[in-house]
Amino acid sequence: MSLSVSGRAWVFGDGLNTDDMYPAFAMKMDPPEAARHVFYEVRPGWTDEVSPGDVVVAGRNFGVGSSRPVAALFVELGVAGLIAEEFNSLFFRNAVNAGLPALTLPRATSIFTDGDTATFDLSDGTWRNETTGASGEVPTLPDLILDIVASGGVMPRLAAQGYLPAELADTLRSSAVAMRGAGSGA
Repeated sequence: MSLSVSGRAWVFGDGLNTDDMYPAFAMKMDPPEAARHVFYEVRPGWTDEVSPGDVVVAGRNFGVGSSRPVAALFVELGVAGLIAEEFNSLFFRNAVNAGLPALTLPRATSIFTDGDTATFDLSDGTWRNETTGASGEVPTLPDLILDIVASGGVMPRLAAQGYLPAELADTLRSSAVAMRGAGSGA
C-alpha cells in the first residue's frame, strides 16, 4: 500500500489554531460553503487560489485549539495532504479520521516555500521538495493509521470491515460525515 501525495505547496507559520482556520461564522454553514472560509483571516482569498491536489505546509503546533473539524474542510477543498513541523494531537487525529494524509517534518517551513512541489509518501516516510531537490525520511506511522487514511477515513474503514453498512461507504467519505465525527478522538 502506497500513500503518496504530490502537489503545490502553500506554506503557513507556527501556532495556527483551528479558530484561525475555521471562523465561527462559518460553523453553521454546509461543508462546501464553510470550506470557502478556511484561513479567512489568516490569508484572505486563499480558498480562491488553492486547487485540488495542493498541499498545506505549516510550522509548529498546527491545529492547536478547539476540535473544529478543519481537516474535513481541507478534504472538501481538495487539499491532498498536510505537512507540518508539529501537529496538535487532536487535529492530527481528525485528519486521520477524515482520511487526509498528514506528515510531520521538522523544519518543514524552511524546506518548502509557496509554489514548490511537495511530495511525500506516508507508507515509507519519504519526502521531497521537487522544486529544490531537497529530500529525506521521517519515521513511518503505525499500520493502523496508514490503513485508516488509505481507506478514506475511519468511517469508510469501518464500513469496509463490516461494522457499518457497506452501501454507505461513499456517503461515509463525505466531508459532512467527517465533520460530524471530528473532535471525538476516535
